[in-house]
Amino acid sequence: MRVTISDVARRARVSKTTVSRVLNTRGEVDPATAARVREVIDALGYVPSSGAVGLARGASRTVGVLTPSLTWPWMGEVLQGVADTVEAAGYGLLLYTCHRGADSVRHFTDQVSARAFDGLLVVEPENTLDTLTSLYRGGLPVVLVNDRGHRPAFPSVATTNRAGGASAAAHLSASGRSRPLVVTGRRDFGCVRERLDGFREVLPTGLVVEGEFTEATGRGAVERALASGRTFDCVFAHNDLIAAGALRALREAGLRVPEDVSVVGFDDLPMARHTEPPLTTVRQPMREMGRAAARLLLAGLDGEPIPDEPVVLPTELVVRGSAPGA
Repeated sequence: MRVTISDVARRARVSKTTVSRVLNTRGEVDPATAARVREVIDALGYVPSSGAVGLARGASRTVGVLTPSLTWPWMGEVLQGVADTVEAAGYGLLLYTCHRGADSVRHFTDQVSARAFDGLLVVEPENTLDTLTSLYRGGLPVVLVNDRGHRPAFPSVATTNRAGGASAAAHLSASGRSRPLVVTGRRDFGCVRERLDGFREVLPTGLVVEGEFTEATGRGAVERALASGRTFDCVFAHNDLIAAGALRALREAGLRVPEDVSVVGFDDLPMARHTEPPLTTVRQPMREMGRAAARLLLAGLDGEPIPDEPVVLPTELVVRGSAPGA
């Protein structure tokens, strides 16, 4: 059963209006009473609804957004899609990041019961899925953007990672490439496993290097493969930063792209148009993912049913100079 503001008021021996004033950090409540109310909120795990907040200041019409870091290359596109949709519906945004890891997560969870947002959009920070699931089960509407293949117990928006990997492999195979080097992100991410599985279904390979979603990973993977004498005629990088590092390492080794080695990335960041040569990549519709997640959350706040299955948006292969067609 969801804990209500009435439960908090009864346990703290105060009125619901007093609880609401504490939630809104209003100054009309004496410090001792406010402290007692907050203790009860923590003990019961109460998550305020917009109606509870509205007792003191009216409906919040505010959406919270939780992200790992604002420095992620595609984060701006996701947030712009969210902002476009939320603001058009007359809602405001409260932005939280987990840039400081566990400390940030603790700060966020401490603030949930004191902040008056109606629902939460999340670009999943690492190791927070259990916390988010608990908040959702406690009554907070939550929608996850880019589920990394985790398939959470609450609504989410994802992309066709497996199909994206397969489209990259099919394109390389059609252009005569048969010896791929695949450079992945960490395989504990479901999206990494899906991209790799989709690629291998079309173009099998045992030359796979795991790393981070960074330029340094791409550069190091290519340098080590060349130094070890492993032969490859194409690179499938699991994001565009890895691909940029691979392009740099190939150029420094005196290899020509695409004549000697073709390169395909994933994401279609703005930088993909400006690498040398411009990067062929699998486009994820990041802005549309933000819009779709915001629409799901707003629909739920309006009382509409939200699908149990993830909303999955299609990826698209974008062909440029690093891996032209046959």
